[in-house]
Amino acid sequence: MEDALLQAFLFAQETAEEDEGSLIDVVPGLMVWTFVTFLIVFWVLRRFAFGRIQGLIDQRRDRIREALDEADKARSEARELRDRIAQERQQAKMEREQILEDSRRQAQRQLEQGRERADADLRERLEKNREELDAENARLREQIRRDVVELTLLASEKVTGKVLDEDDQRRLIEETIEEVDVKRLASEN
Repeated sequence: MEDALLQAFLFAQETAEEDEGSLIDVVPGLMVWTFVTFLIVFWVLRRFAFGRIQGLIDQRRDRIREALDEADKARSEARELRDRIAQERQQAKMEREQILEDSRRQAQRQLEQGRERADADLRERLEKNREELDAENARLREQIRRDVVELTLLASEKVTGKVLDEDDQRRLIEETIEEVDVKRLASEN
């Protein structure tokens, strides 16, 4: 085979030297040998190089396809993650709003309870003060009644000039009490 190639090459060179024509001239021998050389080179490339080159191209195509698939997968995962994060944010926002609303309600309840306790305490103190005032008024009325009785007894002893016995004192006290309005005296004070 090598001899045939060598002879073809030498023949082509001799033909080219004899004709010494231009490059555009059609030389049938040169065309045949160019075609034969092309076929031999094509066969050698196909046999040894094209398979490897095609394998490399296929590998590269597969790597590109895998990279694109991984990129699509990463993109979809990122989209899912973004959606999940958005949902979690929304849920956290709703929980925060719920907590704030619960806190507001609790604060309002505590405020109302404090007001109710303050009102109840105020009413209790007012009632206690009223009771104390009523007790003081009753004590003062009783004191006034005793003072009136003593004054009446003293006045009657001085007017009559004699000491009254117990029955006379009672009768005089009852008459005086009926005449004097103790409530009027208490309200004037």
